[in-house]
Amino acid sequence: MNAATTGLAAGMALGFAGYFGGFWAFLLVLVLGAVGLLAGLGVQGDLDLRARRQR
Repeated sequence: MNAATTGLAAGMALGFAGYFGGFWAFLLVLVLGAVGLLAGLGVQGDLDLRARRQR
């Protein structure tokens, strides 16, 4: 799945949540989606929380 398809699916999910559930459902879906994205990036290995900046 490419980035455009993923963005489309996420936008549609947020749209449905906002339309049927109101603002708080929209916000909940947005926050849980961000948490899921961070968890997925961590499992995939693209997010390293232990990396430190070199000076």
